[in-house]
Amino acid sequence: MALSKTDRRQRLRFRIRKTVSGTTQRPRLAVFRSNKEIYAQIIDDVNGVTITAASSRDKDIDASKVNKVEAAKLVGKAIAEKAAKAGIESITFDRGGYLYHGRVKSLAEGAREGGLKF
Repeated sequence: MALSKTDRRQRLRFRIRKTVSGTTQRPRLAVFRSNKEIYAQIIDDVNGVTITAASSRDKDIDASKVNKVEAAKLVGKAIAEKAAKAGIESITFDRGGYLYHGRVKSLAEGAREGGLKF
């Protein structure tokens, strides 16, 4: 029996999460991509807390009226800016079962441009 799209992604997600974990010194940048929006969180898995988050639904990004790939890049820059304020400069990247392509890649590049190291 063939796996559904969500089941396949869930399996990939679990496989990634086996190796990718965020610490206080090097938290995890988790990405969630819906059909319309993209969300990013910086998470400390040891303490189980979200340090900071950004999404394409944020007022300044939503008002910019750009396409989804460009919005993802803006989200990456926004999360990097928030991370810098929180004193974070290096992270581990969790693509959340999505292929490193398109919007996910654009978000990662935006975060790198914003100064995050991963």
